[in-house]
Amino acid sequence: MDLAEVAAAAGRREGTVWTLEEGEDLNANLVRFSSTGGIGKHTNEEVDVILVGVSGLGSVVIDGEKHGLAAGELVFVPKGVSREIQSASEDFAYLSIHRRRGPIRLGDKAHRRVREVRAGESDGGGE
Repeated sequence: MDLAEVAAAAGRREGTVWTLEEGEDLNANLVRFSSTGGIGKHTNEEVDVILVGVSGLGSVVIDGEKHGLAAGELVFVPKGVSREIQSASEDFAYLSIHRRRGPIRLGDKAHRRVREVRAGESDGGGE
């Protein structure tokens, strides 16, 4: 599977554009944002996460330290630390990989930014 092609085919869609359906133990999501998108600061207490850049440019801030994320680059995010993710290009996409966990609660701060971006997209604002 060519993840860059999957991300490009998502067009202007933001957030999770592909999810691994197979397997009981592993969760993998392809996430895409335009230049104004990202995920706000949050702390994941449940699982370690690996982020792998697929296309474009972005950054991951882990406990206040900024790390670039581009195609082919990997960032490890241990559980229990704060993190935020921000796109720096129109075509930023990354693969998020971690042990499967319970469902994400929609009220989590981590996903508030994604919902704000999607709301802005639907009214034509800022994209």
